[in-house]
Amino acid sequence: MPQWYLYIIRTGDGSLYTGVATDVNRRLAEHRAGGRRCARCLRGRGSLRLVYKRRLGSLSLALRAERCIKRMRKPEKERIVQSNPGVGKLIARLGIEL
Repeated sequence: MPQWYLYIIRTGDGSLYTGVATDVNRRLAEHRAGGRRCARCLRGRGSLRLVYKRRLGSLSLALRAERCIKRMRKPEKERIVQSNPGVGKLIARLGIEL
């Protein structure tokens, strides 16, 4: 069973992008390449830097966490990046029930 990760990327213009993947380094390389495997909203946004990565295990949990973070305002996302919470604290902060 693959292990799923939640990740946050900071773009060259300071925006934050959240995604999920089983191989974050491969996915970041795809985003940086800018081809058809790149998320559209990242194209032309300058350099991309991984600022947060956490292994969540199941795809279901990773997608729920991604959805919660994508709905947040930027200051809330910045607090997650700055505090770098572990899995338990992240899940509690997002209000996700296991």
